Amino acid sequence: MKRPVQALLLVLSGLGLLQASLFTDMFLRYVKPGMRPLLIVSGLVLLTLGLAEAWSAYRTARRDEGHPPPHVAWLLFLPALSLLFYAPPALGSYTAAREAPRATQTRDAGDDDFEPLPATSPVPITLGDFTRRVRQDRTRAIEERTVRMTGFVTPADDGDGWYLTRLLLNCCAADAQSLKVRVHGVATPKADTWVTVTGSWHPGGTLGTDSAEVALDAREVKKVQRPSNSYMDALPLD
Repeated sequence: MKRPVQALLLVLSGLGLLQASLFTDMFLRYVKPGMRPLLIVSGLVLLTLGLAEAWSAYRTARRDEGHPPPHVAWLLFLPALSLLFYAPPALGSYTAAREAPRATQTRDAGDDDFEPLPATSPVPITLGDFTRRVRQDRTRAIEERTVRMTGFVTPADDGDGWYLTRLLLNCCAADAQSLKVRVHGVATPKADTWVTVTGSWHPGGTLGTDSAEVALDAREVKKVQRPSNSYMDALPLD
């Protein structure tokens, strides 16, 4: 690859990283918020190297000698241009349907007591908290309570309801894990639609044990906007 092309590739890559991490929140589709500074620094380094290479090539007016450049190198422009003009979307139902649900976090010995649920109804709750209440709260406080949760739609392969889903990251999109609550009682919305679901625990198994089904009998499903940072188990959006 000739030096002007190398310089252009570095500049485009740097601009793509800066656009995704400095000027927009697009980077949240792929990594956790804490990685933003590293992405900004990487973008600045690539941009600086590209400009330096372009200036050096202009000053020296050198030409490549020997064999022609490999055409495969031009493929490197595709990811650089995609960050500028068409960034891949965030992970969604396709990934969640192929990931086993995240294991319920085990509570420490002596930490068996849960905080009382608020008196408000419906109770705003995260998917993770709902899962722990269903499978670990021996007081069965979640029974017959109306709750409200937000996530995106993942169709169920067996046709028995659908899943309200959240994807969580340890570092980046490559290590995503899913949180799922099966939803009964309403037709399946379009896959990847973000919704807030209001309902109550769907009886199945013994509440407060690992046999309890993490499921909801829905009373209302409301479409909502996808949050800017979708890779976190947050409370309902409204």
